[in-house]
Amino acid sequence: MTRTARIATTSDIPSAAELLTAAFLDYPFTRHTIDADEHPRRLGASQALLLREVGVPHGLVHVVDGAGAGGGLDAVTVWMPPEATGLDDAFARVAPRLAELAGDRAGAAAAADTALVPHRPAGPAWCLATVAVRPGLQGQGLGTTVLTAGLDRVDRDGRQAHLETSLASNVRLYTRLGFRITAEVDLPHGGPRTWSMLRPATTSGP
Repeated sequence: MTRTARIATTSDIPSAAELLTAAFLDYPFTRHTIDADEHPRRLGASQALLLREVGVPHGLVHVVDGAGAGGGLDAVTVWMPPEATGLDDAFARVAPRLAELAGDRAGAAAAADTALVPHRPAGPAWCLATVAVRPGLQGQGLGTTVLTAGLDRVDRDGRQAHLETSLASNVRLYTRLGFRITAEVDLPHGGPRTWSMLRPATTSGP
C-alpha cells in the first residue's frame, strides 16, 4: 500500500504528540534536556505544547496516517519557515512552561541551545524542528515519505534547510536527502554529540 503524507490540522495534535513522545522517549538530546523524573509525562507535555502553540499555527506539519485498525499516526514532521509572523512571540510564550517541564535539566537545555546557535545558518532557512516514525515501523520508507513532503515545499521556495540531530543513524538518512554536515558539537554538561546539517537551496522548474 502506498503511504502518503498530508498537512496536519489541530485535530491531529494529540496523536502527533503521542507519536513524538513514543519516538523520542530514549532520544539522547531529550534525555539530556528534560528531567528524568516523570520523563514521559514531561516529554509528552512539551511536545503537545510546541505543536499547539508553535508548530501547527506557525509552521508546516506533515503526518502519515496509521495503517492499522487503531488509527493514530505513523509519521510526523514539523518544519519552521524562515519567515513566520508571530513566531518569536509564540516561542516567548511557551519558553517559561518548557523550562518548567525541563525541570532540573533546564540549565542543560539552555546551554545546549547556546552551543548550537553559532552553527545555525545566518541566512533565511527552513528548519526541520522534529521528525518521528512510530517505533517498530522504521525501515519502511515512512521517514522519507514524510520528510519529502516538507522538502518539496522547501524546494519550491528555493530556500536552504537546516536540522540538528543527536543520532548518527539519522545522519545517513539526511545525507541521502541532500543534507551535509556543517558541524559536530559535543554538548556541554556531558550532553550527546549533535550534528548540525544544511541542505543547500535548490531551484525547481526551468
